[in-house]
This record gives sequence, structure tokens and C-alpha cells, in this order.
Amino acid sequence: MPETLRETDRLDPSVWKIVSVAVLGSFLSQLDATVVNVSLSSLTVELHSTLTAIQWVTSGYLLALALMLPLNGWLVDRIGAKALYLWCFSAFTISSALCGLAWSADSLIAFRILQGMSGGLLAPMAQMMLARAAGKHMARIMGYAALPVMLGPILGPVIAGAILQHASWRWLFLVNLPVGALAILLAVLFLPNDREETTPRDLDLLGLALLSPGLVLFLYGSDHMGERTGLLALATAAVLITIFLRTAAPKGANALIDLRLFKSRIFSASATTQFLSNGIMYAAQMLVPIYLIRACGRSPSATGWLLAPLGLGMVCAYPCMGFLTQRFGIRKVSAGGALLALAGTLPFIYLGGHELMLAVLAPALFFRGMGLGAIGIPSLTAAYASVKKQDLPMATTSLNIVQRLGGPTLTTVCATFLAWRLRSVQTPGMPSGAFTSAFVLLCALHVLLLVASLRLPVSVDKVSEQQVEEESLILIEVAE
Repeated sequence: MPETLRETDRLDPSVWKIVSVAVLGSFLSQLDATVVNVSLSSLTVELHSTLTAIQWVTSGYLLALALMLPLNGWLVDRIGAKALYLWCFSAFTISSALCGLAWSADSLIAFRILQGMSGGLLAPMAQMMLARAAGKHMARIMGYAALPVMLGPILGPVIAGAILQHASWRWLFLVNLPVGALAILLAVLFLPNDREETTPRDLDLLGLALLSPGLVLFLYGSDHMGERTGLLALATAAVLITIFLRTAAPKGANALIDLRLFKSRIFSASATTQFLSNGIMYAAQMLVPIYLIRACGRSPSATGWLLAPLGLGMVCAYPCMGFLTQRFGIRKVSAGGALLALAGTLPFIYLGGHELMLAVLAPALFFRGMGLGAIGIPSLTAAYASVKKQDLPMATTSLNIVQRLGGPTLTTVCATFLAWRLRSVQTPGMPSGAFTSAFVLLCALHVLLLVASLRLPVSVDKVSEQQVEEESLILIEVAE
């Protein structure tokens, strides 16, 4: 390899410092959510509450997260990425301390909502900082950065179990304090000061009043589909989001979300791929455990171990993303991942109608995990490469909203379909017909994901060329 090419492939050491700060924020957010999720039954006993009430320790956090997410782009433009990250992490750490000092279920829920409002911006902020620092090396950086973040769901149950066995439940939250202090120190030392690069703009209050409640109601309604309040929330969310889209389009860059980003074929293809891949991942996380528990009679703890190959496949895929994307290009890697994920899902159609075979389940989950792990990073690389540097905050907000809508949307579709099939297929013993049909639907969604990934650009180098062509066509249209 020529020396000049080797030099361009090298990353500045300062990039890894920024990566360490960004990863620490995402890791802590993931770890905190997992630790709390697996501790709900213990919190119910400790705080003398009901499981229905204590569930809001998790639900309140997620809904507060969705409420704040649309503000990410505006806040970055207003005060800069470094200042916002420091404010968010400081608030997250302080609210963690308040959670640890909670005196009742209601106070814990209130402090968790505060924690969600600050923690909700950590993930998109981390993603945006990585995009700014990595540039054309986005796939390589994201591949390594995703590994520590994936450890959160793995370490969460272990840490929660150890804390609940040897210490008070309050340490579920107080454990965040030293990590938060370290993250704040690293952010002060390593993050570049970007305050001078900010371009403050007025806040779209109407857009905020429509989109934030719309997202919250959508997430709430998706989680309560079987109730009348859930259906009402979904209907209201659909109205609010529709009105937002109609009012935001004419505002352009002055809107809370600049919808003109989606006019780019590359950005819209990347957003569609992100929506489908995130939705399919969450839908399967609902379908497969229900199949193993209800149809195969496995216990929840055994089901957790049976699903381990899925995470292992993703862990094996992520470090290779930089090399594979550079070697084969965005489209081939992402489409190849979609095809591999489909191949790993097809065996479930067979398993749905037969007894569980570990020799089929384990490799299917492993290859499915590898496939899903190979889709997200290349499509994100294409999305960020297609926008200008000053549009990164808006692009990050848009992509994160699309990702978060994908999960509950496709999960609700698959859950509703499975419930309908379970009611209509009255087979004694194992309800094989219902699960077989549900897995057929999941495979159909994988086909849509494959089609979407084929619309991605060939490579990072081709992104700029395609952008120039699109901008030329727009100028010609305006001139005519």
C-alpha cells in the first residue's frame, strides 16, 4: 500500500479520545436502563408498591426520553455539542443520586423522569460526536464504539443481581455517580470547544408542541395496544405527527426537524433502512422469547441463555464493519447483512411448526445477529456522509426519531398479528400455526429491509458524487 494511502487511513489520536467520551455516555445509559428493568420485582417489594405502578420507573424514563429527543438539534445549534453534553451528563448524574435517595415509589418515578429527560439526549449526542470526529471513517469508528455499548445489556443483569444480593437497591442508581463524574471530567478534557461554530436559531414552539407529545403518545399507545387508552393515544399521536409534518414542511431549516433532509435519496434510503432494521430487531425480541416460553415451554431464565447466540453474532460483526465497508462498499455490506439476517430468520418458520431443535436455533440466531449487526453501521455512515457538517445535529435528531419509531411500530404490527392468529388458530398443544404465520410476517419484513438496503449508495466516495448530482437537479428545477 502506498505511504500516502496509509497516512489517509490513519486516525488522529484525538478522535479516539472523543470516542471514549461518547461511548461512556451511551454505555452508562444502556447499563442504567437494563439494571432497572431486571430489578422491577425487587423494587416492588422494597418500596411497598404494585408491579403496575413500579413499571413506570421504566416507562416514565422512556417517555421522558422521547419527549426531549426532538430538542437535540436545536440545543446543539444553540449552545454547542460540548456544553450540551456536559449539561446532560451532569443532570443525569444528579438525577441518579436523587433516584438513590428516593423515599417512595412516586418519588423514584419522578426522579427517573428527570433522569430520562437528561439521558434521552446522551445517545444522539454520542452518535453526532462520533460522526463529526470520524468523517469518512464512520463505519470503522462505529464498529468499535458499538462493542462497549453492547456490554450494557449483558452486564446489567449481573450487576443488578450482585447489588440486590449484597447491598441496598439504592446502589442501582448510586453506582452511576463515579462513572458520571469520570465522564464529565473526560468531556471537559477531550471534547473540542465548538461554541464558536454554533448558529443559533429560533425554537419552533408549534413543532415542539406537536412532535414531542406525538412521540410520547405513540410510544405509550404502542405499549398499551390491548387497552382503550392505548388506542386513543395512538390515534392522537397519528393526528399530532401528521399536523407536524404538514406545518414543518414549509418552514425548512426553521422547523424543529428540517424535512428537506429526507428529499435526499441517500438520506431517505438510510433512514428507511434504520427504521426497518431497528423495528425488525425489536419485533423479533418480542416474538422469539414468546415462542420459546409459550410454544416450547422454556423458562424465562433458560430463554435468556437460548438467545445468547444473537448477541454473540452482533459482537462478532461490529469490529469488522470498518474493514468490510472499506473493502466492499456500503451497499454490498448492508445488503449482505440484510440477506444473512433473512437467512437466519427463515429457519424459524420451520421451528414454528416443529419441536425446538437447538442445533437449528443457535446457528440461526447467530447468523441473524451477524446480519443485523452489518446493516446499521453502513447505513448510518451513508446518512452522515450525505449531509453537510452544519446539518449534523438536525440529521442526528431525525435519524434517532426514525429509529425510535421503528421499534414500537413493527413490534405492534407483529404483536397484533400474532394475537389475531392465536385467536383464530385453535390447535391443541403447541400453537404452531400462529407462530409459523408470525415468523412468515417477520421474514416478509426482512425482505423489505433487503430492498431498502439495496437503495443505499455503493460506497462513501459515491455519496458526494450522488449529492452533487441531486443538488444540480434541484438547481435546474428551480431555474425552470
